Amino acid sequence: MDGGTLQNARTVDEVFRDFKGRRAGIIKALTTDVAEFFEQCDPEKENLCLYGLPNEQWEVTLPAEEVPPELPEPALGINFARDGMQEKDWLALVAVHSDSWLLSVAHYFGARFGFDKADRKRLFSFINDLPTIFEIVSGSGKKQTKEKSSVSNHSSNKSKSSAKAREYESAQYSKGVQPKDVDEGLEEEDEEEHGDTLCGACGENYASDEFWICCDICEVWFHGKCVKITPARAEHIKQYKCPSCSNKRARP
Repeated sequence: MDGGTLQNARTVDEVFRDFKGRRAGIIKALTTDVAEFFEQCDPEKENLCLYGLPNEQWEVTLPAEEVPPELPEPALGINFARDGMQEKDWLALVAVHSDSWLLSVAHYFGARFGFDKADRKRLFSFINDLPTIFEIVSGSGKKQTKEKSSVSNHSSNKSKSSAKAREYESAQYSKGVQPKDVDEGLEEEDEEEHGDTLCGACGENYASDEFWICCDICEVWFHGKCVKITPARAEHIKQYKCPSCSNKRARP
């Protein structure tokens, strides 16, 4: 299994695009598709690996048979630890190994295609600008953001939020502020408050022109499109549970 080998990439941008595709696939496995991923990692099966594919999909399968393999191989036997750990700890462990694998694949391509020092530095800079999979899965990259933001009011703030917009707009009109100024002020306030927030599914940063929703259980924010929730549907949800929290099961 080569995880979908990048055959024709020759530039930093192409290798980084491959990295992002594989990363997105693994993030999906460990967040939105976590129930399916858990099911596929049967401890009764042989050594299994989690592969992220360039097309943003993922696959749990046996390692490559050829020696040496076409690409560096991900951690072997992730299924064996599944039932011996708390689910969140097991997912975090898989995330750490996946981060390591993604870096090894990217730098393998860099060596294979003869990247010089400047190219390697540029590639790593691109990668380093993204949160790690471990940070997304464990939520460690969001702790500082949560301390800054008004998470205690998240249930009334699910859409980043129309109620807040109306309240802000009303206050500004009472001060004689024009509509354009209201929009700009609200956008600046929203960006300042949530600018460091990362989507729990795709890992991308918050943007004020996108619909977001917060899980009432783990208090992690998600793009509506990543968890298939529209603003209209959110209006009828009293308590939102993200896919990960919805699929959590009791441990023996």
